[in-house]
Amino acid sequence: MKLCRYGAAGQEKPGMVDAEGRVRDLSDVVTDIDGALLACNFEALHGVDPASLPLVAPGERYGVPVAGTRKFIAIGLNYADHAAESNLPIPEEPVVFNKWVSCLQGPNDPVIIPRDSRKTDWEVELGVVIGRAAEYVAEADALSHVAGYCVVNDVSERHWQQERGMTWDKGKGFPTFGPVGPWLVTADEVGDPQMLSMWLEVNGKRVQDGSTRTMIFTVAQIVSYCSQFMTLEPGDIITTGTPPGVGLGQKPEPWYLKAGDIVTLGIEKLGQQRQLFIPWAAAG
Repeated sequence: MKLCRYGAAGQEKPGMVDAEGRVRDLSDVVTDIDGALLACNFEALHGVDPASLPLVAPGERYGVPVAGTRKFIAIGLNYADHAAESNLPIPEEPVVFNKWVSCLQGPNDPVIIPRDSRKTDWEVELGVVIGRAAEYVAEADALSHVAGYCVVNDVSERHWQQERGMTWDKGKGFPTFGPVGPWLVTADEVGDPQMLSMWLEVNGKRVQDGSTRTMIFTVAQIVSYCSQFMTLEPGDIITTGTPPGVGLGQKPEPWYLKAGDIVTLGIEKLGQQRQLFIPWAAAG
């Protein structure tokens, strides 16, 4: 299944995407796409025929495809060639940091470049949405705790991330820095999460072109690892690292996003995003 949340920010309704790519309204079936639904393995949706659901008018805004996320966890340097372009060693264990849940937003909403930003950057990433609570989960059982997958743009401000002390979180959670969606695609429909192509373009120029095949730590390893020191809860999102081609690694010298730039990105089977980057002063 492809599940989504659509409508004005803060007023999203639950939806299901049919075989023709049209959004169908799920409001009469479930109250929302949230942790409670995920924890029950989408039981309320079993046997629902998308054709029986009301069609949603084309052009509706997509929101974050899961409501009530309590943790937005991120993995850094999870592609060897991205570690190299960042001039950092390949990690021996997953590098874990936080993106504040307050940065979550719809996949096509404008992204605000922070006030006095010097190095706002892009990162296409595979997002993992937790379905069943996980504590001390073995790697062999880890994927059974995953409800589905989604596209994430791990927008980053490199000056705050790398030059303002040792805490990456400071450059990762600015408002609007967490576009997620357009859909939550259930794990059974995605299949092997280590076989997905991914890409990102800035103003039409392809800058990232990679695959989850080249992850250092697989989704199963990441879920198992994180569950050793935190409780992963239904609706939590883990974004799993980016392939090379970020602004930081551009040659002959780095270049970063500015007001008016348009970033488009996508992952095989999971859909696409599009963001206009706007200045902080214009954000109202």
